[in-house]
Amino acid sequence: MIKIALLAVVGALLSVQLKSGKPEYGIYVSVGVSLLLFGGIVERLGSFVTMFRNLEELSGINPEYLSILLKMIGITYVGEFASGICKDAGYQTLAVQIELFGKLTILLLSLPVLSALLETVRKFLS
Repeated sequence: MIKIALLAVVGALLSVQLKSGKPEYGIYVSVGVSLLLFGGIVERLGSFVTMFRNLEELSGINPEYLSILLKMIGITYVGEFASGICKDAGYQTLAVQIELFGKLTILLLSLPVLSALLETVRKFLS
């Protein structure tokens, strides 16, 4: 975590320094550092997925539901990452559209889980 934090701080300072001369270089540095950080996140997510699969086997929960949950987590991370880069570059409208698209995608992914929940409640009440 310390390495990641130092990389982010150095990248931010370098980006701010370059923005005063050539603003596009500051954005390039910011995007480059963000991609390096995202690579670190993806590396950590691999071990998270492995542990998640172990919990799936132990819990006996339908694997489809846990798979949907993993997809939602991935969509959230990617959406936040892309949105943050767009905000840094000064494209707030684009960032909002990315966030909205991510939220709608998560909503669509959750429909099978909601459907199963409603079906369970219906069976329980019958």
